[in-house]
Amino acid sequence: MTTGQEAELVTYEMRGNVALVGLNRPEKRNAISDRFVEALADAVERARREAKAGVIFGNGRHFCAGLDLSEHVKKSAFEGVEGSRRWHEVFGRIEFGPIPWFCALHGAVVGGGLELASSAQVRVADETTFFALPEGQRGIFVGGGGSVRTARLMGVARMTDMMLTGRSIDADTGERWNLAQYVVPAGKSVEKALELAARAATNAELSNYAVINVLPRMPEMSRDDGLLMESFISSFTATSPEAEERLIAFLEKRVAKVAAPGGG
Repeated sequence: MTTGQEAELVTYEMRGNVALVGLNRPEKRNAISDRFVEALADAVERARREAKAGVIFGNGRHFCAGLDLSEHVKKSAFEGVEGSRRWHEVFGRIEFGPIPWFCALHGAVVGGGLELASSAQVRVADETTFFALPEGQRGIFVGGGGSVRTARLMGVARMTDMMLTGRSIDADTGERWNLAQYVVPAGKSVEKALELAARAATNAELSNYAVINVLPRMPEMSRDDGLLMESFISSFTATSPEAEERLIAFLEKRVAKVAAPGGG
C-alpha cells in the first residue's frame, strides 16, 4: 500500500470488484517520475490481491504526458537503463497478471503515457484524447516498453512516423490504429472503462488469466505451436469447476445467449 508522499501520486479505491487507480499529479500533466512509478507499482500489487479487474485513469485534464524530463536529464546512462527496466517491470505486472486492466484515456496520452496505456488489455479514449510520441524531438528514445507494446498495437511504420515527425493523432485515428478499442464522449471514459472492467470481473478467473497471459504470446509462436498451445489451454480452462458450472447453466438456459449489437 502506498504511504506518505507517494500516496499523493496515485489514488486507489475499490468499486465493487474493480480497483480504480488514478494517476494524481495533475499539475505536471501526470508526468511519470521515479516516485510515481513506485506509487503505481504499489497500487498495481494491491489490486492484484484485492480486485478481479482494474481501471487506470488520470486525474486532472490529461491522462499522462509521459516521462518527467526534469528528472530524466539528470541521470547517468546506467541510471537511465535501471529506470527503464523498472518501468518494464512495473508495466509488465499490468500486462501479464491475474486480472485484466482497462485504461480510461483523456487529454494527453503522450510518450510514457502511451507506453503505460499500451500495457493495459483494453483502452477507452474519450473525444478529448490525443496520442503522441515526441521522443525524436526531445533527443531521446522510448524507454517504457513502447518499442515492443505500442509498436505491436499500431505497427512499426505508424510508430516510426509519429516518433520522427512529432505527429499527434486524435481519438478516432487512435481507434483506427488500435491504440484504443472504444471512443466515447468527453468525460465518459472512466464510466465506460468501469462498466467494461465490471463485466470482465465476472468472468471465470482461469479464463481471464489465459486471455491475458497466453493469447498475446501466441502470435510469437509458429502456426503449429500456437494451435497446439490453444488445444491445451482450451482443454485446461474447460475442466475447471467454474467452467463446468457456467456451461451447465448455459445448457439449462439459466443464462442468456449472445445478443446482436444494440440488443437486436
